[in-house]
Amino acid sequence: MGPSQEQDVRHGGTNPAVDRIVGISAWSDQVRRSIELVAAHQSSVLIMGPSGTGKELIARAIHGCSGRSKKPFIPVDCAVTTGTLFASHMFGHVKGSFTGATSSTLGCFRAADAGTIFLDEIGEMELELQAKLLRVLQQRVVVPVGSHDELAVDVRVLAATNRDLAVEVNEGRFREDLFYRLNVVAIRTTPLRERPEDVPILAERYLTELAVRHGMPMCTLAPEAVAILQEYAWPGNVRELENVLERAVMFSSGDRIDSDSLSGLIVGDDAARGSAASSLGQMAMAASRGIVSPTSLPGVFRVEPVLAPSAAPAAVAIPIDSAAPGDWPTLADVERIHLEKTLAATLQNKSLAAKILGIDRSVLRRKLQRYGLDDGT
Repeated sequence: MGPSQEQDVRHGGTNPAVDRIVGISAWSDQVRRSIELVAAHQSSVLIMGPSGTGKELIARAIHGCSGRSKKPFIPVDCAVTTGTLFASHMFGHVKGSFTGATSSTLGCFRAADAGTIFLDEIGEMELELQAKLLRVLQQRVVVPVGSHDELAVDVRVLAATNRDLAVEVNEGRFREDLFYRLNVVAIRTTPLRERPEDVPILAERYLTELAVRHGMPMCTLAPEAVAILQEYAWPGNVRELENVLERAVMFSSGDRIDSDSLSGLIVGDDAARGSAASSLGQMAMAASRGIVSPTSLPGVFRVEPVLAPSAAPAAVAIPIDSAAPGDWPTLADVERIHLEKTLAATLQNKSLAAKILGIDRSVLRRKLQRYGLDDGT
């Protein structure tokens, strides 16, 4: 393999659409080939794998390599597209069809006409809404809310999920006919912990992007920092790697990231390296003990040492009957505080926070929206 070919493998490929799929692992090489193969066809593709492993990146690459690349790519978060808003959001509505409908809208399917629609988190979609989606995929027509006209749509359908949809079908939570309609071609992503050889290359790519974005010299990784990053389990996968690197750049003195720059940014440091379950346990412990503290930088947190039992302040009991009504926290207050602490402990990684809390990511998002904590990511 010549130098130019090796460069293509490390940093993506010769096609700009797959340029962001970087790595030297066997999985990276396989997924680049799969993207170029499936892009030439119109079949539906189901992309499966853990959160943060680049499922939308793969979907965008498929679209970019296809004959539809000059047409729209419309991503849809199925975890938040629920209830009565589903039909309007997906299929559009006509003016005056309901209160507040002051103008007509296309909806996601018509907006993606001649292009690609990407149904992210398809496994979170409610059963009733799955039936409506199935009809559109079968007949390739939509009926806007408030209209009786069937409008033809020409879209390529890509979908992604972090759930095992075969299990969801067996448990009655996902329609079997919709599963087979989507699962014509399947691409599976791989957790970052299973391809540590890709970590330095991914890190280099993201550090380059940070330098361009902020107009500053590029930070490089010291050998000991590379070793730390490769040994860590990365429960939040590539998304967590990017979060850690961005914070490390802020904390580094100069243009080199060493082990000190990473101190406290990877929860549990030594203990967190290993299995993903161990890392989740470290996150949960940090959240429950309140050992995550803010820094002077907005949205950046450090993990502080746990106080020894003798050094910890004693709890002060407040009799309920002596507390003024406004002084006693409501259940909503307690839930909001717990959500804030968990987000801080996971460095704003919502997928990881949902796992720690034992709820679906869609449920977490609704709770964050209710308390005004949702930043839209």
